[in-house]
Amino acid sequence: MSEPDTREPETALSYEQARDELVDVVRQLEAGGTTLEESLRLWERGEELATICQGWLDGARARLEAARASKEQDEIEDLDEDE
Repeated sequence: MSEPDTREPETALSYEQARDELVDVVRQLEAGGTTLEESLRLWERGEELATICQGWLDGARARLEAARASKEQDEIEDLDEDE
């Protein structure tokens, strides 16, 4: 019988929570001493967490690019008004 899944839903994890859990997973895998099945479960969870972290980073990058583009557009409009 498998253990119940007590993890938070992926959508509820912040970047920091996912990163911290990923670090813990990596430490467990590097330490060894787990069964093959447990190692596979940890690896799969690590992949999920890496995807969550990448999603947060991609979202942050998109927000920064949008803010930068908006600022550049505002500067162009300001220059046009000065002419």
